[in-house]
Amino acid sequence: MARLLEACCVNAAQAKAALEGGAGRIELCEDIAAGGVTPAERNIAETVALGLPVNVLVRPRGGNFVFTAEEEARMLASIDACRRLGAAGVVIGALKEDGSIDMPMMERLVARARGNDGERRLSVTFHRAFDECSDPAEALEQIISLGCDRLLSSGQQPSAGEGQELLAALVRQAGGRIIVMPGAGITPANLDEIEKKTGAVEFHGTRICSIPK
Repeated sequence: MARLLEACCVNAAQAKAALEGGAGRIELCEDIAAGGVTPAERNIAETVALGLPVNVLVRPRGGNFVFTAEEEARMLASIDACRRLGAAGVVIGALKEDGSIDMPMMERLVARARGNDGERRLSVTFHRAFDECSDPAEALEQIISLGCDRLLSSGQQPSAGEGQELLAALVRQAGGRIIVMPGAGITPANLDEIEKKTGAVEFHGTRICSIPK
C-alpha cells in the first residue's frame, strides 16, 4: 500500500503549500498552540475549495477530552457543518474522567458523521485523545468497534518517534481492521525510519511536507 501523508494545516494557504509538497490529505484545524480546535466555517470552505481531501478537527476547545453535553451538541453541529461544506471527514475523540473512551458520546458522534439515509458519509479519525487512554489495547478495540476509519496516535509519547514501539504493536493488533496513523514530530528526516519500524502506511504532521509557517 502506498504511503500517504496527511498535513496538519490551519488555512487554505498552508494546505495549498502542503499539496505542492506531496500531501495527499489535509487535517484542518485552528489554534495549534492549544492542541487544535474546530476551524471557522469560512476556513473550511476555502480549504475544501482546493479540491483535495480535507478532514476537519472537531474539538470545541483546548484542554482535556472530557466533554460536557453542551460541548457535545457543539461537536454534533460542527459535524453537520463539515458535511454541508464538503469536507471528506472529521477528526473526533472523547474520553471519560478515568481515561477510558466515552463510548456513548462517541457512538453519537460517529453516527452523525455516518449520516442518515441519503446523506454523504464522512470519514472518521479518532484523534490523539487516544494518547491519554489508560489502556491502549482495549481502547483500540473500542475504536474499531465504533467503526472509525483511522486512529491518529503518537504511541502515547510526546512524539511518534519516541512512541514507535507502541505504534508498531497497535498496527499489529489492528491487523488491517483500522488504519493506525502515527503523528507528532514526524518530518521528512525521520519519516522513513518511523515507517519501517511501525509498519504504518499513513502519517500525519505539521512538518511532514514543506509548509510555510
